[in-house]
Amino acid sequence: MTQTAIQDRPVPTPPTRKNSLSGRTLPRWAPLAFAAGALVLGCGLGAVAGWESKTQWGLLSAVFFMVISYVATTVVENKRQAKDRLATSIVWVCFILAVVPLFSLVWVTVSRGAKALDIYFLTHSMAGVPGFETGGGVYHAIVGTLQQVGLATVVSVPVGLLTAIYLVEYGKGALAKAVTFFVDVMTGIPSIVAGLFILSIMLMLELRPSGLMGALALAILMVPVVVRSTEEMLKLVPNELREAALALGVPKWRTILKVVIPTALGGITTGVMLAIARIAGETAPIMLLVFGSQLINTNPFEGAQSSLPFYIWEQYRVGSEASYDRAWAAALVLIVFVMLLNLVARGIARWKAPKTGR
Repeated sequence: MTQTAIQDRPVPTPPTRKNSLSGRTLPRWAPLAFAAGALVLGCGLGAVAGWESKTQWGLLSAVFFMVISYVATTVVENKRQAKDRLATSIVWVCFILAVVPLFSLVWVTVSRGAKALDIYFLTHSMAGVPGFETGGGVYHAIVGTLQQVGLATVVSVPVGLLTAIYLVEYGKGALAKAVTFFVDVMTGIPSIVAGLFILSIMLMLELRPSGLMGALALAILMVPVVVRSTEEMLKLVPNELREAALALGVPKWRTILKVVIPTALGGITTGVMLAIARIAGETAPIMLLVFGSQLINTNPFEGAQSSLPFYIWEQYRVGSEASYDRAWAAALVLIVFVMLLNLVARGIARWKAPKTGR
């Protein structure tokens, strides 16, 4: 066959692929139509049945959405596409069920906390202000939270970092297994147990309540989180970097200090930030070990202190309208504090992430 004949030979076109056996497909706006119809049916039946809870209306609408999606896809397309659309609908319903409570919590906290949140509230304490009256602020609780969380970080980060380095770089045999086991156990310890442990030490040594005692209990809760996050980050460091440094005659401790830790520093910092966010909202250890105070105490080593979680509990216990407003405002401050920590962690992770060339 000549070259001209090959070029003149018609090229067969591939058959067009259809989404269903019948050749019919639902339009792209079909899921939105299904959702709208499910909302109408769910809310309508909920209202007719006399259900006062909007949650019941939403759950009924979610069931209708999945049923309508499956039936309509089966009729128009086929059962295979219907099963795929049903799985997609379940994923969307689960996502909405997870997101709605979060947005509801944030909305209620912002709407109610904004009533009392101002510069005066952030720069004054509750000294001389009765709990059932308006006025007062949260400054003493902010100071206590920053100092207690800071001391807990200073205590727990070196311990957690060194423990993780031992488990990844040196740990072998029964001792490493025992350390791993106890770290796993400590991860699930309730905060009240950590507070009781430090309280027993206080009673034996005849120590008085202070911010330091609360920070030690928070450090117990923070250590396993730091160990686990740091351990996972160190495992992600390629062994080739370690082998290259050791081949050049660099001691192992110096390889860890100059190669391994700097490579994993972004992930380690992110884990530390998340651990700080985890302990920032603990109340039980503070109630046992710090006792709370209406005054500004900038010395965490002596005397009672307050904290944002303790302040929220304290104001809510008063039971007046003014105390409720202060509690919601303090909750908003705590949420903003945790959110800033998470944003800092994400920023550090992106900053320390390896840059890929174009």
